[in-house]
Amino acid sequence: MINKLRIRTSMLILGLGLYVSQSQAQQLTKYVDPLIGTGGHGHTFPGSTLPFGMVQLSPDNGVSGWDWVSGYHISSDSIAGFSHLHLSGTGIGDWLDIALMPMLQKSTNPRAAIKQKFTRSNEKATPGYYQVKFENGINVELTTTERVGYHRYTFPANTQTPVVRIDLKHQYNWDKPTRTFLKKINENTLVGVRESTGWASKQQVFFAIQTSKPFTSFTEVAASDKEVQEITTTGLIAQLGFKPSDQIEVKVALSMSGTEKALLALQEIPGWNFEQTRLAAAQVWEKELGKIKVESNDDRLKTVFYSALYHTTVAPTLYSDADGQYRNAKDELKQMPNNGQRYTFFSLWDTFRALKPLFTITQPEKHADFLNSMLAFHDENGLLPVWDLSTAETNTMTGYHAIPVIADAILKDWPGVDYERAYQAMRNSAFQRIREVPAYIEYGYVPQDVNGGSVTKTLEYAFDDYCISLVAKKLGKTEDYALFTKRAKSYTHHFDPKSGFMRAKYKNGKFVEPFDPFYSEHDFDKSQYIEGNAWQHSFFVPHDIRGLAKLFPQKDGLSKMLDKLFAAPSYMTGENQSPDASGFIGQYAHGNEPSHHIAYMYSYIGEAWKTQEKIRMIVDSMYHDRPDGYAGNEDAGQMSAWAVWSMMGLYPVSPVGGEYVFGSPSLDKSTITMPNGKTFTISANNNSKKNVYIKAVTLNGKPYTKTYITHQQMLQGGELIFQMDSKPNKNFGKTKDSWPTSMEN
Repeated sequence: MINKLRIRTSMLILGLGLYVSQSQAQQLTKYVDPLIGTGGHGHTFPGSTLPFGMVQLSPDNGVSGWDWVSGYHISSDSIAGFSHLHLSGTGIGDWLDIALMPMLQKSTNPRAAIKQKFTRSNEKATPGYYQVKFENGINVELTTTERVGYHRYTFPANTQTPVVRIDLKHQYNWDKPTRTFLKKINENTLVGVRESTGWASKQQVFFAIQTSKPFTSFTEVAASDKEVQEITTTGLIAQLGFKPSDQIEVKVALSMSGTEKALLALQEIPGWNFEQTRLAAAQVWEKELGKIKVESNDDRLKTVFYSALYHTTVAPTLYSDADGQYRNAKDELKQMPNNGQRYTFFSLWDTFRALKPLFTITQPEKHADFLNSMLAFHDENGLLPVWDLSTAETNTMTGYHAIPVIADAILKDWPGVDYERAYQAMRNSAFQRIREVPAYIEYGYVPQDVNGGSVTKTLEYAFDDYCISLVAKKLGKTEDYALFTKRAKSYTHHFDPKSGFMRAKYKNGKFVEPFDPFYSEHDFDKSQYIEGNAWQHSFFVPHDIRGLAKLFPQKDGLSKMLDKLFAAPSYMTGENQSPDASGFIGQYAHGNEPSHHIAYMYSYIGEAWKTQEKIRMIVDSMYHDRPDGYAGNEDAGQMSAWAVWSMMGLYPVSPVGGEYVFGSPSLDKSTITMPNGKTFTISANNNSKKNVYIKAVTLNGKPYTKTYITHQQMLQGGELIFQMDSKPNKNFGKTKDSWPTSMEN
């Protein structure tokens, strides 16, 4: 087994080396700014990682708080350590495991403040590389492979007592260590484990540390400063002392199964060549970003686009060793079959909407592993994941949104997935005995007097059930098709024809009173709408938009309601309003996911021109090339995926099966490499900030009158050309034969 792993590791390094040619010009990574999202409430991290890598090596400011859930915020001016696991864009903080910190001398006080000041002019972040110089003169550089973080510390000249601090107590926000262990193997190598609890109920991170120069002392940070061979405690802090040196390099390899595998993972970086590893990481990113090549005369737009595309490849994250082995949250040693890899960090409430459909274009090599990771979660826990973190179920947010992700793949004939196994997993989640599903089945909706968030839960379950119905139909399960088609209409129970809003109901069928569409309650048990209000949640019927339109007493009722949404005053009422509702245009809140499809709904009812003007307005006002460049939490790639799709001119409104609705392309040209190797190009002629409307469309040189394109059409290759204009063409997309699919036509 070990020899086999060594061969696979060597192949990985050889594969990286193929991209290390310095003669290969880097054209796309220069448009990525990892600092975008580190300001405002974006909650991203600036450090080094590879696409979907296990290691995210990044600085931590040493602050707990909502804007530091990734460990870092642009407003801070000091760093407390460089840890190897980070969440990107989430609303809850965890991880930040295995923190290292270079120091000029030893500390004997474990509670002593070790934060080091720095200035922005001495900080740099690019894909696969992070650098910062402290005010004390120490320069830190970081790069990564999939499972290894590579540190280079350059000390001020004539430093007599360089020290590397290893902090396994390093804990912020929800994270708390429960057991830490560190053992010296030789004068250059240590192994250890950090066990913790937090957002994920149980986490185990095994690691191996290797130094470029032998350390002369290994001590626990305590008053005695006693030399040790190994340490076991709840939250240990140790330090390695070195002889006088100007530069020390450190590799930290991770494994989720054991220290032996962590030691083996060190071979991802043979020898000590920081620059070569850094360049290899940059070339991996260059290849990744090259899957979509865009053209624009506005470099700012290209920075926004490629920084967004970069952030779509941060999560989920690799969890298994090179041979596919891992230890799950139940402490069970598992093996992914068929040379597959296990992934974790599935923020499905956010990412089922746009990120996961994007993966069916950009991730032909990895998407089957993502899907099979969710199925492995089902096998280990009995249900598909809701919010998988370190293979533990956090049960954060609503719905059972692994279902649309898996359904989308099956409907697109994705290879490498057992469809029958996947269908049974979906069906099991749809009949689970928790999360108000029994009440949803009994009443046809989730009553508010059963639990909070009732409107959101019903609407989301209805969409997920629609996804199951499509798969049931494909697989010839006629009874289930009828059953889940009926359940997909459950949203109708909440519609109030007098107000036009989806409203909470009691078990007795009466609406909850009083009703205020501006009211927001962040407490999930008390709320009627999750992280928002009636304005943002009343439109979540992406599978049946024309069915929703027919519920309005007036023929143009949905159109007028959408107009009101964007024109309404931008405020919320309530004493405990949700901070997640942000990025307002009227009551449209782009900073949170429930609004993301809404502007595209006009195209389903014959008013595509309204979609076009709204989408361009959202792109221009909600995405920027600066640290506060996102309107809210980046949310593990969803906020970025919306931009990637919409800037090209498309969006998966109903994110199952592969219909992509036209918006208003910000970019002049987007060339997409499809999973089958064919190229699909989207061009916007006569495009400008004023020319936001689609005048006409051609597909492969022929007039095209539909307001959407399918995944299958894109797989055939070709060119979609939008003719843009400053005036709306209200006839484009007006007739029913041009509209995207809805349950009711």
